[in-house]
Amino acid sequence: MKHTRNILMGFFIGGILLPILIVLLFETEVLMPGTAAGRTQAEFVLTVIMELVTLADAWLALRLFKMEIIRSDLQRRKEVALLKWGTLRIFLLDMPMLFNAFLYEMFLQTTFGYLAIILLICQPFVYPSMARCESEVTPDNAVENEETNNHHSQL
Repeated sequence: MKHTRNILMGFFIGGILLPILIVLLFETEVLMPGTAAGRTQAEFVLTVIMELVTLADAWLALRLFKMEIIRSDLQRRKEVALLKWGTLRIFLLDMPMLFNAFLYEMFLQTTFGYLAIILLICQPFVYPSMARCESEVTPDNAVENEETNNHHSQL
């Protein structure tokens, strides 16, 4: 489990550092910011697309492990499934955040920056801690049985 968690943690941290690196490169003018600022049609189309993608991906990433087919796969195949679905969940948040950071710097349009911030705010809810990794692959009834046993032992 520790190996799987470390891989997921690498994706998690890398997914946060890459947009920061992009912003840093543009803000230090290593890359020229605002090079697409005058292309209003492209800006409008990309704004609409990224708004939809950002909201859909944020919802999907936060609800992904609640879906029955994924939950049963996690409980059946444990670490293999956790690596697969955990990677997908992290990338669902990280890829649009990366594109939004890039588009913010290209168009100098704050909408893209706010969309990236929305996805950044979602990150703590998918943080791959060891406790979360273990709880994701534990069957629901096993957790309920353990809570019941702890409750009865306290009585």
